[in-house]
Amino acid sequence: MDDGKPTGPKVKWWSRPTPGRTTTTSAPEDAAATADAAVEDARAADTSVPPVPGPPAQAAPPASPAPVVPAQPVAPGPVAPAAVAHAPAAPAPASPVAPAQPVAPEPVAPEPVAPEAAAHAPAVPVAPAAEPAPAVQAPAPGMKPLHEPDEYSTPPYGGPGPWAPAPPVQRPVPTPAHGTPVPPPYAGTNGAAMPPVPAPGPAPVPGPAPAFTPPPQPPQTTQWLQYDPWGAPRQPLTHPGTPTGPDGGRRKSRRGSLLVGALLLALVAGGIGGGIGAYIERNGGLTTVELPQAAKNGGGRAPDSVAGIAASALPSVVTLHVSGTTESGTGTGFVLDNEGHILTNNHVVAPAGASGDITVTFSGGETARAEVVGKDSGYDLAVVKVSGVSGLKPLPLGNSDNVQVGDPVVAIGAPFDLSNTVTSGIISAKDRPITAGGEKGDGSDVSYVDALQTDAPINPGNSGGPLVDTDAHVIGINSAIRAADSGTTEGGQAGSIGLGFAIPINQGKRVAEELINTGKATHPVIGVTLDMKYTGDGAKVGAKGAEGKPSVTPGGPGAKAGIEPGDIITEVDGQRVHSGEELIVKIRAHRPGDRLDLGLTRGGKDLSMTLTLGSATGT
Repeated sequence: MDDGKPTGPKVKWWSRPTPGRTTTTSAPEDAAATADAAVEDARAADTSVPPVPGPPAQAAPPASPAPVVPAQPVAPGPVAPAAVAHAPAAPAPASPVAPAQPVAPEPVAPEPVAPEAAAHAPAVPVAPAAEPAPAVQAPAPGMKPLHEPDEYSTPPYGGPGPWAPAPPVQRPVPTPAHGTPVPPPYAGTNGAAMPPVPAPGPAPVPGPAPAFTPPPQPPQTTQWLQYDPWGAPRQPLTHPGTPTGPDGGRRKSRRGSLLVGALLLALVAGGIGGGIGAYIERNGGLTTVELPQAAKNGGGRAPDSVAGIAASALPSVVTLHVSGTTESGTGTGFVLDNEGHILTNNHVVAPAGASGDITVTFSGGETARAEVVGKDSGYDLAVVKVSGVSGLKPLPLGNSDNVQVGDPVVAIGAPFDLSNTVTSGIISAKDRPITAGGEKGDGSDVSYVDALQTDAPINPGNSGGPLVDTDAHVIGINSAIRAADSGTTEGGQAGSIGLGFAIPINQGKRVAEELINTGKATHPVIGVTLDMKYTGDGAKVGAKGAEGKPSVTPGGPGAKAGIEPGDIITEVDGQRVHSGEELIVKIRAHRPGDRLDLGLTRGGKDLSMTLTLGSATGT
């Protein structure tokens, strides 16, 4: 049916291109086409008449392949079959074919064409179709189309006409215009390539001609199959590589400039940081840290403080280094007068013997040689003298009878040869009967001391040093310590446990004066021999004396007072006596010629008597 529209081929912009198809007709073929057109007109007039089967179309011998030229897309519009059969096929201008991309081809669905064209078209191997397309039937006479014709052939109402079924839905692959750049094959959003196009199969087997046979399709070029303008929404979200837009080069240049600038900034910052680090390392920091500190004072201390006492007494204290033929030792002493007399312990200078060497070191570091003036083992005191030394500062002497328990004291000496050591404590007790020495075994080197007890730390080397009060006056001479049975230090010497003993300075003064004046010291005696093995309470007079002599010296102080052998002396001047050592200590705490009140027991009876102390020369 002719609707007055142009019957020539129309461009179908949404259909798949048919490259390289050329139609040639001859006179016999035109006659056959006219007969077929009459049959088709009869079918159009009566839709109930089935198509007349004809002899099977003979497959023409394969012609020489013509050059593949993409044909102009033709829209299957509503035109007469005869017109379609006799319309000369205009050869489409050949367009350059780009080389195919190395991807799998996409399967191509066949395009419906007129039966006449299919009957006279040469047999060309084509790819098998997914399913045969239905035959195009003309509308019944007087039947109105469902829709008005679309002169623009716009899908879905464009050709082949509203009365014919639409061709199968297929993916449109339009032919790009001549010179249009073709993008690379689409790899899919997930990287998958386009489905491959099956290879052309063998020619169809001769048989009854179908009502509608699609024209043979030459192999499609994979280059054009991969071009899909509708696939833009499926492009990957991110595109690796260098941007190809109009400002891609400018953006790349800007990015490179930023990178260079960042690199230069890092180099400059590194140089500055290195310089600052080097400055800090060499100069100790950008700023000098100063911690708060009290201002320096004049160094003055209260005279009765430990620091004040030490500052006053130290210039008068010396350290003695004694060496002899068999032994050596270190001790302490203090200056008695400007003539260079120094008081110390007898056991400090004893190692020198008669020919030993004694060196005195003063608190300022000056040294001088010293000689023994006198010594007494019974009192454990000795006096040495230095010569040719000026600027000596004697240490003032105090009064030990004024000392009370609890008074603060300071001990100065050289414990373990550490000169000018100062320790402090208190007076822990008074009148402690202490015996020391006795290494000889005959008792000649035993000293008896009515000592002051202190908890000021005293160690070996402190012997002979001064024990001073808060006025920096000497009240005692440090002489002995009590060590724990297991408390020893290096060399087997005992260390301080807070039990130190000092000879009262009153006794030391008398002995020092005698040693300086006569070279010997006198001892007070009562003229009796004591039984040192007696374990009862008190001091017992022995039955016999040494070497068979009587225990009570005839004409001596004891004999004059009425003391007899076997008597037990229990008190001296009202103080209880518990042993023979305590009686000796109490007697030696006095001077010769002093009067003593004694209490004793004889045959179970308590007696009292008074005697005057005699004198004996010490050793």
